[in-house]
Amino acid sequence: MQIMITQGTLARTRVLQFNRMQLVGAVVALVATLVLLSGAVYHFVFLKAAREGWPVVSHLVRPIVSVELAQRERFMRDSVDAMAQKVGQMQARLVKLESMGERVSNLVGVDPGGLRPSAASNPAPAVASAPAGQGGLYLPLAMPRLEQLQQELSHLDERADLSTDLLTLIESRLLESRLRELLIPSVAPVGGPIGSGFGVRPDPITGRAALHSGLDFPAHQGTAVVAAAGGVVLAVQWHPQYGQMVEIDHGRGLVTRYAHLSKAHVRAGDLVRRGQTVAEVGSTGRSTGPHLHFEVLVEGSPQDPARFLGDAVSTGAPLRGATEGG
Repeated sequence: MQIMITQGTLARTRVLQFNRMQLVGAVVALVATLVLLSGAVYHFVFLKAAREGWPVVSHLVRPIVSVELAQRERFMRDSVDAMAQKVGQMQARLVKLESMGERVSNLVGVDPGGLRPSAASNPAPAVASAPAGQGGLYLPLAMPRLEQLQQELSHLDERADLSTDLLTLIESRLLESRLRELLIPSVAPVGGPIGSGFGVRPDPITGRAALHSGLDFPAHQGTAVVAAAGGVVLAVQWHPQYGQMVEIDHGRGLVTRYAHLSKAHVRAGDLVRRGQTVAEVGSTGRSTGPHLHFEVLVEGSPQDPARFLGDAVSTGAPLRGATEGG
C-alpha cells in the first residue's frame, strides 16, 4: 500500500509505503485507543454525571449506567450484611472470652476491673455555660450501617485488647503459682514407707528420748535419692552425725537436707529440678544401717516433712535389714 503526499505543484511528492503487517498494527492501535478513550469517558464523565446529578447530562446517561449502579449498590449491601454477620459472631465469641476470663481471674485472685480504663483516663468534655450555636445543611449518610459497623469494630478491638491483657496477667499469675509449686517439697525423695517419723523418739544408739528432726526412709544401699523440689544445691559435704549429706535451697528460706548418703551426684551451685537424682542411699555418719534421713528446714528451723509431702509418703514397717540413724 502506497500513500502519496503532495503540498503544491512545484513541491516534491512524498511516497509512504506500508506493508500488510504495519497496516494491521496501525488498525489495532487505533481500535485500542478508541476503546480506552470510550472507557475513560464512560467512567469519568457518565458515571460522575449520574452520581452527582448534573442538570442535563445526568438525565441522558442515567438509563445507561443505572444497571451498573444497581449492581454496585447490591454488592455494597451484600458486603455490609456479611460484615454485620461477622461482627455479630465476633461479639458472641468476645462475650464468651470475657466471661471465661472473669471466671479464671476469680480463681487466681485477679481483679479484672483494674484493667478497664478509668473515668479519669477518659474525662468527659466540659459543659459550657451557654450552649454554642450549631447548624448547617442536613445531609444524611447514604449508608449509616457502615459507620455503625466501623464504630462497633473499633469497640470490639478495644474489648479484645483488654481481654488479651487480662489473660496475659492470668497466665503470669498461673506461671508464678506453678513455679511456687515446683519449689515446694512435694515428692518423696525415696520410695517406700517411713521407718521413723518426725518428733520425739528413743534414740537408736543411746536409747534415750531425743528429737528426731526429719523422716527416715529405710532403703537398700545405693538406692537413688531424688530432689523433693526444684532448687539450687546449697552444700555437698561431710558431717560428723549426718555423714555424707546434700542440702538444696528452694528459696524463701526453705531448705531440704538429705543425709547418711553413700554417694552424691551433684555439686554445690548446681541447679536441680524436682524428681532429679541427686544422691544414693548409704549408712554414713551416725547411722545403724542403710537409710535416708530427710529434713525440711524453714529459716533454719526443722519442720515435719510429712506436712509437705502429704500423700506422697506412707507409714509402715521398715525394710528387712534396714535400720535408723540420727
